[in-house]
Amino acid sequence: MSGAPAAPHTESAEPAAGPGNLDLLLVPPRARTGWRVVPARVLAMCVVELQKLRHDRTELYTRAVQPALWLLVFGETFTRIKAIPTGGVPYIDYLAPGIIAQSAMFIAIFYGIMIIWERDAGILTKLLVTPTPRAALIAGKAFAAGVKALIQAVVVIVIAALLGVALTGNPLRLLGVAVAVVLGSAFFSCLSMTIAGIVLTRDRLMGIGQAITMPLFFASNALYPVAIMPGWLQTVSRINPLSYQVDALRGLLLGGHAHLALDYTVLVAAAAAGIAAAASLLGRLAR
Repeated sequence: MSGAPAAPHTESAEPAAGPGNLDLLLVPPRARTGWRVVPARVLAMCVVELQKLRHDRTELYTRAVQPALWLLVFGETFTRIKAIPTGGVPYIDYLAPGIIAQSAMFIAIFYGIMIIWERDAGILTKLLVTPTPRAALIAGKAFAAGVKALIQAVVVIVIAALLGVALTGNPLRLLGVAVAVVLGSAFFSCLSMTIAGIVLTRDRLMGIGQAITMPLFFASNALYPVAIMPGWLQTVSRINPLSYQVDALRGLLLGGHAHLALDYTVLVAAAAAGIAAAASLLGRLAR
């Protein structure tokens, strides 16, 4: 008796799973990391931050009041009394770039409160478990603060123009103004987030923020030339990034003498150092 016929051998359309093919099934594909994804992650975080303005624009309106008062009250008064030497430039013209930098700094310096709120709401923990580098998270928030400050700068420029301040209309100079505003705001927002990573609470951050904003403002060339300051204050002004931001804005908007290469070098270095410092403390803040 012959045995049952063997079943015909059928070849699979797919290749047999060898050791190499099994690796494809067991090992997930490598995620894209490094410089290729960092710009996209920074942009994504920036857009997420700016989308918050769609729900509440009150901050932009209320923050326009203070720079308007500085120009209307302080600027108009000191223009009349001619108490501060400005090299023949009307004082209100001299003051306008300083008020742009001041309003941008005031927006950015309390940015750490937002990241503490995100920590308390559990959002920060979820962001940290994503493959997004911590520096990209910080950079996205920092440049979002820069865009908010840029909106504020436009408001100040419009107010200054209505008051008769002679500002440039050169598109390249205005682009340089935008870059200086964004870089300066990025640094001060990172400074705020760095302080948040140290003090860990909103109340402490509010106190420190209020304690350092006015000294940073007065220890710069926003209100008066560095040359008329006491010697010790001149030293402080030279290490204050706000002074370099104001110098760039004043040179670009008014067309006067400025050290633009030095100004932008300091602003870029300060923003990069701020991002690195804030990113290094992000894990401590999330604990």
